Amino acid sequence: MTVIAAAKYNTPVIKKNQPDDSFNFRPLPQPTGNYPYHLALQQVCPEIGEQQIVFHMVGDTGSIRNTNFQQLIAAVMEEQYNANLPEEQPKFLYHLGDVVYLHGEASGYKSQFFKPFHNYPGPILAIAGNHDSDVNPDSLERYDSLDAFKTVFCDTVSRHVIFSGEDARKSMIQPNVYWTLEMPLGTIIGLHSNVPKYGVITKEQREWFINELRTTKLKRPGKALIICLHHAPYSADINHGSSIPMIEFLEGAFLETGIRPDIVFSGHVHNYQRFAKTYADGLAVPYIVAGAGGFDELHAVASKADERFTANSTLFDGVKLEHYCDNKHGFLKISIKKTESGMDLTGEYYTLSHETQPGPELTAILEDRFVVHI
Repeated sequence: MTVIAAAKYNTPVIKKNQPDDSFNFRPLPQPTGNYPYHLALQQVCPEIGEQQIVFHMVGDTGSIRNTNFQQLIAAVMEEQYNANLPEEQPKFLYHLGDVVYLHGEASGYKSQFFKPFHNYPGPILAIAGNHDSDVNPDSLERYDSLDAFKTVFCDTVSRHVIFSGEDARKSMIQPNVYWTLEMPLGTIIGLHSNVPKYGVITKEQREWFINELRTTKLKRPGKALIICLHHAPYSADINHGSSIPMIEFLEGAFLETGIRPDIVFSGHVHNYQRFAKTYADGLAVPYIVAGAGGFDELHAVASKADERFTANSTLFDGVKLEHYCDNKHGFLKISIKKTESGMDLTGEYYTLSHETQPGPELTAILEDRFVVHI
């Protein structure tokens, strides 16, 4: 007898009956830089072109049970870095959070971050994920939320990281856990969405974000506007589903300012999903989930027959799941290039089989490609 698999959702979903875990919220640490927390890419990556920039993007690379996948992803990104022509060479990696599982402890960075990315040639910048921000209640050594993350990514000067295991990669100089990266062709606003499963944005951070949106308007259309946050606003996966708090936060800010980004990137969900949200004026904004960077457990897209989920929400009006990959690990290569009519932001999502093993035949397969005309 032939068994026909139930159709999967092609829209975001809400996972029903989820407990309130807002008690997991962690107070934010003090910034290490000055308001409004900007970092010019040239400070950490001097050789940046004015016509094109290419970089990697991935989330949820940390792992505590099986580190093979994070090592494979890092190795293939390294190969791309070294194999491309100079103008096509990725210049840095932007991490979408969950660098270290399960509680952001300093002891996890050597095996989960410094070792797998030991040979990655470029700078690595990051926003923190929920696991990076959490605190282990059973830890014998007292620490505060994001202490280790700040040491690695939010230092005041670039220096050796004492818990890196003598790795040559030095600390990054991001000015805060929420911050803006300024590039010649684009602006990346990186948000901090805290520990609870569906994210929390503080009032202070929201005020900063509103100001950042208004500031970036003055730079458009000459620069792409990219927003990154760890918790995925839209998702059709079986582990998390969509984050109503993040949707309401973003849409509220867009409505207040009259400004929308060119694209939104997230992690948190351990798969790849590409949504498009078409607004009333006809403008479509891509929302990309890229959280299959190394954690060994991947998250499947939900079946329509699964009664634990619903797509019945006005928050999903105009939102469609255009492509997904939920059974392979992968990462993004992003290119922003000037054209005669403006700019093109091109995303390529590369995957590795779940059964892939390290070796000379290691290759990544192009799973998806999209272009945003700016």
